[in-house]
Amino acid sequence: MSKTIIGGHDRRPSIWVYGILIAVLLGSAFPIWWSYLIGSQDASALNQNGMMWIPGGNFIANAATVIDSIPFWTALGNSIIVSSVVSISVVLFSTLAGYAFAKLKFRGREGLLIFVIATMAVPTQLGIVPLFIVMARLGWTGSLWAVIAPAMVTAFGVFWMTQYLRDALPDELIEAVRMDGASMIRSFWHIGLPAARPAAAMLALFTFIGTWTNFFWPFIVLGPGNPTLPVALQQLQAAFYVDYSLVLAGVVLSIIPLILVFIFLGKQLVAGIMQGAVKG
Repeated sequence: MSKTIIGGHDRRPSIWVYGILIAVLLGSAFPIWWSYLIGSQDASALNQNGMMWIPGGNFIANAATVIDSIPFWTALGNSIIVSSVVSISVVLFSTLAGYAFAKLKFRGREGLLIFVIATMAVPTQLGIVPLFIVMARLGWTGSLWAVIAPAMVTAFGVFWMTQYLRDALPDELIEAVRMDGASMIRSFWHIGLPAARPAAAMLALFTFIGTWTNFFWPFIVLGPGNPTLPVALQQLQAAFYVDYSLVLAGVVLSIIPLILVFIFLGKQLVAGIMQGAVKG
């Protein structure tokens, strides 16, 4: 392996760096592995003393029971729809707003951006009651639109794209395109959007994961017949007894789509992190 020499110093990561990364990887993967261990056992095995390190042979049976016990496929489809629509919407609107805040000059720009960022300090729980009233008056309770509409743009997304586009997109390039006769929307589509692609990929991934795992608001506004996946998994808990082997088998099933998303978008995620680090 060749060494990278910068300023007379060896910049190749030391063995301690690899050790820390391996420890972080194992620590992050352990909850998933532990969930699989519990999900592969039966209820009687969980009452045994000591920790279990060898998977049992009941995961497929437990997974089949989970699928039969809850509206799994409906919940899976709802989660895919909600997470995909919200991710696309957040990326689009946040990139538009970030482009405006970063590159357009208008009165009150900094004050408005500070106000948007300040909304991140407001707890989500404070807006639940008025938001539910609005959804009830619109007739959207029990509908996926009640989950999608409030999440179509986020303050974090606007802040993230604003900070990225300020450094990633030179003002001279935009001025050159405008002098050639391009409109603002056209300059955004052909210049701003390609420049924001790495940051947009990261924002889409984080938004997809956050929406997929969101439980609080969908649990309130959606009915038991039209749930998202986290809400449907809650139905596995009985009133007086919880079979954790079934619950954690369902959790593992719900994690599989996220793992697939990481596999397909991992390259863009790493590229976004590296470009953001270099530009920062």
